[in-house]
Amino acid sequence: MNILLGILMVAIGSFLSFSGLTKSNFIVYKILVARSRILWGKSDKVHVFYSVIGILIIIMGLLLSIGLF
Repeated sequence: MNILLGILMVAIGSFLSFSGLTKSNFIVYKILVARSRILWGKSDKVHVFYSVIGILIIIMGLLLSIGLF
């Protein structure tokens, strides 16, 4: 079960970091950005935030899938 959850976390983290780096127009990402702009304002800090969070989720997913977390 941990392997499946880890793979799912890596997939979600990859989506977030890739979308944050490319400032994607995918509808799910646009909804997340719109909700985050309420707190962060109109700057591009939202995309940097999602890029960093995506990388952290990838690391946590890898640790979970190999059993260290």
